[in-house]
This record gives sequence, structure tokens and C-alpha cells, in this order.
Amino acid sequence: MKILVIEDEKGLRENITGYLNVDGNICESSNNLSAATDKLANYEYDCILLDIGLPDGEGFEILDYLKKHNKKESVIIISARNSLDDKINGLNFGADDYLTKPFHLAEMKARLMAVFRRKLMSTHNQLTFNEISIDLMARTVAVNENVVILTKKEFDMLLYFIANKDRVISKGAIAEHLWGDEMDMHDNYEFIYTHIKNLRKKLLDASCHDYLRSVYGIGYKFTAK
Repeated sequence: MKILVIEDEKGLRENITGYLNVDGNICESSNNLSAATDKLANYEYDCILLDIGLPDGEGFEILDYLKKHNKKESVIIISARNSLDDKINGLNFGADDYLTKPFHLAEMKARLMAVFRRKLMSTHNQLTFNEISIDLMARTVAVNENVVILTKKEFDMLLYFIANKDRVISKGAIAEHLWGDEMDMHDNYEFIYTHIKNLRKKLLDASCHDYLRSVYGIGYKFTAK
């Protein structure tokens, strides 16, 4: 994903960008309303993490800017304000979610991925990557129109890889995204290798190209390059 973090607190801003960049996301940041607006005028993002208390104005102005310019970035508000009115205003202005400070970075990322998945499903019922076709509503996969039967975890893993194509994804990020708290029951990430091996075999058996690359010591990349 390409993410814009709009947050004036330097420590939190750097923690968020550092945490998200580890997973191969492209994470940019701004510390005020003016700089953020300039970025949005020149670049496209998948998601925005938005503090509504900025030094040169209210973050709600970003939501108004997105609406006026018909931009499609998803927005999660991150704010120390936890009143019901602020939450309602944020959601009514067009935010997709509202996260109250302080928060765990893992929860923030989980909400970010949930918003991103909803965005994919709301804009496209069909997701295509070369010869792979995914019906997001029916949760079915086909390679060159031949149906491939996947387990729930294999389907979710394939979707996660395609959504993050060409980016190196750590084993920890895969485990956290697909298994959540369940990953605490495992001593290592061998279970991830097993699922990836099964997913790769099923795709190859359907005459799919091998897009999964192992990145030694880090994780995996899904790429046609």
C-alpha cells in the first residue's frame, strides 16, 4: 500500500512510518495541514492516517479536500479526542474509521488492512493478476478460467500477496495479518511455509506462473518481475 501519515507529533509519526515501512509499504508523512494538502494535490495514496488536531488547522479539512476533488483515498482518523461528537463528525465527514490515541501499532495496521480490503471489495468484485482471477464476493479463484480450490487461509494469503504485489512482506507481517492472536501459539513461522507451499503447488498445478519469491532471511514477495 501507499500510505500518507498526517501527524504533527514527531515521535508518533516516525513510529508509525517505521512500523509500516517494514512490511514493504510506501509510507510518506506530513506534520501539518498545508504540507499534507500539497502531497495530496500531486500524488495518489491508498490510505491516509489522519490526526485531526494539526498546528495549522483541523484535519477535517483534509476530508473536505478529498471530497471536493473527488479523490478516493481511504482515511482512518487517529486522534486523542475520544468524544462521541468528534467520532461522529469524523465518520460523517467521510472517514472510514476512527482510532483513539493511545493505540497499539498492531491494531492500527489491522484496521488499515481491513479498510483497504473493504476498498478493494467495494470498487472491484473481480481482482485480476495476469492469468489469476479472483471473485471477491464469491471467494473463488481461477487460473486461465480453470477453478482452483483453496482453503480460507490460502485464499486470504493469495489476496494479501496480490494486494501487496512487488513488495517484500515479512513472515511476521503475514502471520499477524492472517492469524492474529493465534500466531502466539506457534514457536516459529514454519506453519507459514506450509501454507505458502500448498498455495504455490495448487497454482502451479493449474498452469499458473510461479510468482512467489522467497527473500532470504526476511519473507516473501509476489511479483511478475
